[in-house]
Amino acid sequence: MKRGPDTPPSAFPVSRDAGEAHTDVVPSPAERSIEWFDDLMRLPSAFTPPALTALRENLAVLQVAGRIIQSVPRRAAVDPDRVPVLVVPGFAASDLAMAPMAEALKHAGHSTWRSGIGPNIGCTLEVADALEKRLEIVAERTERRVAIVGWSRGGTLGKIVAVRRPDLVEALITLGTPNTHPLAVSTTLQSQIHLLTRLHALGVPGLLDQDCLTGECARTVMSVLAGDFPEDIPYVSVFSLEDGVIDWRACLDPSAEHVEVGATHMGMGADPEVVELVVSMLAPREPRQLAA
Repeated sequence: MKRGPDTPPSAFPVSRDAGEAHTDVVPSPAERSIEWFDDLMRLPSAFTPPALTALRENLAVLQVAGRIIQSVPRRAAVDPDRVPVLVVPGFAASDLAMAPMAEALKHAGHSTWRSGIGPNIGCTLEVADALEKRLEIVAERTERRVAIVGWSRGGTLGKIVAVRRPDLVEALITLGTPNTHPLAVSTTLQSQIHLLTRLHALGVPGLLDQDCLTGECARTVMSVLAGDFPEDIPYVSVFSLEDGVIDWRACLDPSAEHVEVGATHMGMGADPEVVELVVSMLAPREPRQLAA
C-alpha cells in the first residue's frame, strides 16, 4: 500500500504487502509531482494495450464467467460487527458480475446489497442518482453507514455518491477506477463508448450520450471527482499495472490510498486475490450507526 510520509496509518489494514514490488514505479501522493499528472492529462484518452495484455483481458472474461457460475448464492448469518456493503458493477456490466465478490463478503459476515444497475451504460449523473437512492435504502434498512465497493465505472459512481452523501458512507473501495481521468481507456472501450453515444443520438434511450463525454454532464462529474473527498471516509483505489482497459495511472486518485494487484481489468471484480484483499480491508471496520 502506497502512502506519503505525512499520511496517517491506513484505515484499511492489509495482511500482506500489496504492491510493494513497484514502489519505484508508483509514487505516493506526497511524492507525486504536478508535472507527472500533467503528463497524464496530455496523453491521448485512448491507448492500445500490448497484444499479450489484450489476450489476458479476453481470457479474463471467460474466467469471470466461470467464477460467477461457481458462486452459488448461499445463506450466511450476518455478523452485527461487520459493516453492510453495497457492490457496484463496472461499465456495461450488471450486478451479476459482482456475484463472487458479494458472496465472499456475505460469507465473511457482511450484509451485501446489489446496486440495481444493469447494464451500467446510462448517463453518468442519472445512474449516480439511482445509486444514491439505492444507498439511502440500504442505509435505512441496516440503520448503518454503508461501505461501497465499485468496479471500474462503479467506483466512479461510488465516489460521486460518497461526496454527495458522506453521512451514509462508511468506506469506499474502487477497483480499476480511473477517477483522475475517466476517459483514459483503451481504444476498444473508446469505440464501445462512442457506439453508445451514436445509438443515443439515433433515439435509443437509456444510454450514454455525448454530454456525458464532453458536455455539462462530463464537467459536473469531473468537478466532483477533482474536488475534496470527505476526510472521515476511508478511500482505497486498487489498480493493476496489467490493466489492458484503463490507464492504471488514472487510478491514482490523490484522495485515495493506492493498492496494487496483479489482476486484469476485466477480471478484477472477481479475481481471488482482489476479493481476498477487499474482504481483509473491510473486516476490521466497525459499523457506525446513522447520525440522528
